[in-house]
Amino acid sequence: MLKKLLKVIELFKARISLSIALCGISGVLVMPEPHLGYFDFTILIISIFLSSASVSAYNQYYERDLDIMMQRTRERPFATGFFKPNLLWPLFFLSILIFSILLAAKFLNFYSAFYIFLGAFFYCVVYTILLKRRNIANIIIGGLAGSFAVLAGAAAVDPNLSGSSIILAAVLFLWTPPHFWSLAIAIKEDYKKAGIPMLPNLISLKKSSWIILSHTILLVIVSFLPFFFNMGILYLIGAIAGGTYFIWRSILLVSNTSKSNAMANFFASFIQLGLLLVVCIIEGAINYF
Repeated sequence: MLKKLLKVIELFKARISLSIALCGISGVLVMPEPHLGYFDFTILIISIFLSSASVSAYNQYYERDLDIMMQRTRERPFATGFFKPNLLWPLFFLSILIFSILLAAKFLNFYSAFYIFLGAFFYCVVYTILLKRRNIANIIIGGLAGSFAVLAGAAAVDPNLSGSSIILAAVLFLWTPPHFWSLAIAIKEDYKKAGIPMLPNLISLKKSSWIILSHTILLVIVSFLPFFFNMGILYLIGAIAGGTYFIWRSILLVSNTSKSNAMANFFASFIQLGLLLVVCIIEGAINYF
């Protein structure tokens, strides 16, 4: 029973889905007046989590042939055969997605529900089905899932999005490529074996590391901008601290494109984004309460 429960958690990528929900919470709290009732706040979190979980599960169903070839993913439930693939699974995932969108439309507003739909559509259809196996832009477009979660949260407060919420969505979009390209350097052979066109498999590791550094610098610069709208000094300190560390790790990656440096940069991206979201939530919570 416990094993099956753990496999269900893995299938729905619960940690990632919670992270996407956290992006939605940040979207609420970067609004100038983040007035959203507790009930609506709960509905937003549930809607974003279920939407993310449903498309994450479909991603594993659709990519089970790729997952089995990669060390990082070969223990996923569909790859191992723990869950047997059949057409009922996609219908089940679709029903969860539809429920999450209708929940947001019913209790929040059309705009928030629409952004939740767009996040699911870009991740499931554009990224998973159309781009991942075919185009180097795959992971760039995949990053829109987090961006739309931010916009869904902001739109739940006010469909007229604030400058800070739009910039935070852009930060999520810019964060994804250096995050996953760093991972792709560390597990280059895995992606090569699966035939997934990731940047380090198509150009040299040195050029890839320079592109990662360039993206990281742009990301960090953009992350400062909400301070010039409605975010305070705590936000700026978090953006500077996390951004400086991410840039430093990216510089080390350029100097030596080893697997260990690539993984260190991969984890540095988590620190940068995590710190940014935490200070967003802390500052927003002060205004909220």
